[in-house]
Amino acid sequence: MKIVVISDTHIHDQEASLPASLVEELRNADMVIHAGDFVSMGIFEKLKSLCTDFRAVCGNMDPQGICEALPRKIILKAGKFKIGIMHGYGASNNLIEVLSGEFRAEKPDIVIFGHSHSACNEKIGGILFFNPGSLMDKVFAKTNTYGIIEINDKIEAKIIAL
Repeated sequence: MKIVVISDTHIHDQEASLPASLVEELRNADMVIHAGDFVSMGIFEKLKSLCTDFRAVCGNMDPQGICEALPRKIILKAGKFKIGIMHGYGASNNLIEVLSGEFRAEKPDIVIFGHSHSACNEKIGGILFFNPGSLMDKVFAKTNTYGIIEINDKIEAKIIAL
């Protein structure tokens, strides 16, 4: 199973173009996960239209319409693995600690998050913490990124620079 992971798109203009390489990845993915901060309903709808299995949570910068349409937190299964998805909140320097607390009861194999705009692909305490970085915003990172998670008998995750 191939999962494309994006977050923090921060696209205000629904006519803004997405990178062609990403659009191709979205169309060929088994699942697409967005970890919040679309910022506009237009980009939410555009992304949703590009893939067959789209999962998303709302972020702290999303407008009311998106927050009413999407949950704050999701738990889902992919093969034999459990994935927790949440945008995140608070200071970036303790984001993994905050998310560990949020998902303590669910015991996921992977926690997908956003908020910091900084890519993360790190296993801590048996859990893969995966932040694809920001797709379009470079405020807190030198490059725009997204992620791909391949799930078969094991989990393989990588960050893709645009």
